[in-house]
Amino acid sequence: MYAVVEQLAAARPDLDVRLAFLDLSAPSVDQVVDAVAAAGHSHAVVVPLLLGSAFHARVDLPGLLAAARTRHPRLYLTQADVLGVDPRLVTALRDRVHEAPGAGFDSGAAHPTARVAGTPFDYAPRLGIAVAAVGSSSPAANARTAEVARRLTTLTGWDTEICFATIEPTIVAAAARLRARGADRILVAPWFLAPGLLTDRLSAAATDLTHAEVIGAHPALTEIVWDRYDAAATTTLTRTA
Repeated sequence: MYAVVEQLAAARPDLDVRLAFLDLSAPSVDQVVDAVAAAGHSHAVVVPLLLGSAFHARVDLPGLLAAARTRHPRLYLTQADVLGVDPRLVTALRDRVHEAPGAGFDSGAAHPTARVAGTPFDYAPRLGIAVAAVGSSSPAANARTAEVARRLTTLTGWDTEICFATIEPTIVAAAARLRARGADRILVAPWFLAPGLLTDRLSAAATDLTHAEVIGAHPALTEIVWDRYDAAATTTLTRTA
């Protein structure tokens, strides 16, 4: 995530860009907001680096920002929209699959190629992609996440199935469905920004499959974050004009 923020800062050097974590790591949101207020800023836009609009975006972060407003009444805090199922992120996911070690893609090829023993010809095996996401207690959030797999199919023509790290369907179930539909090879495409406990869990549950890298510091992510920032900043200026 520090690499992501490094790219963000490089794209807009005129702005003060800082990374905060909702939990499990430091600096926390409270620590960063306090530092921003101490630096004399009067307005800050908080862009959630979240792929879905569930508890963290709807309850956790708004609560933290409400408490921060009480501590710093002179600091105007605006929460931007989540990243969501942005088509540009789906393209980034496709790129990570292409880059996966041993995925077998030729340069610029839409499908991997493999050599058939004893023949001079290459052929394109049927590729299945298990799009693996975190999972939510909100059925609506899971339904929105499932859209990632459908969009990836539209973009690439690959067979896809959605699976989750914390709820069903599991990665094992998704792989079984893909094989039942005729997939010769299965790759896992993590719908995650960064590696961690849940991507480790997915890897451990399917050690026989190739796992692509997380989205990470991709140019599309930089572009989307700044779009979310600009939209929130513009809305704030309109309301306060």
